[in-house]
Amino acid sequence: MPVEFSMTRRVTFAETDVAGVMHFSNYYRWMEEVEHAFFRSRGMSVIQDVDGATISWPRVMTSCEYFGPLRFEDEIDLAMTITDLTDKSMTYEVLFSKAGQRLARGRTRAVCCELLPGGVFRSVAIPASVRAKLTA
Repeated sequence: MPVEFSMTRRVTFAETDVAGVMHFSNYYRWMEEVEHAFFRSRGMSVIQDVDGATISWPRVMTSCEYFGPLRFEDEIDLAMTITDLTDKSMTYEVLFSKAGQRLARGRTRAVCCELLPGGVFRSVAIPASVRAKLTA
């Protein structure tokens, strides 16, 4: 069974264009926001120390399909589902809906990486303790 998480968010004036429609770039911000909330709901962070190493989740793929506009003051339901969990990566989908109508769908693949000195990333297997919380 897929792992799911949801939250609600309201479109702010600062997130819209001159027509009052949410700018496309903010969908990606919201996708990251729901991902961070998901990690916090599991007692984790997207950057954390695990077994003496600092791990993070850089993105290797993102996409977003738009089916209808999100407008200023709209209250939007965000539903995140982990659709694939491999040895080193997590792929998730975020559905943007208002009153049951799907308005957008975003996808992200993030790779579990150890943060090394000098800002270097090295992909690593998802630690067992992290995997257990992701799938709880």
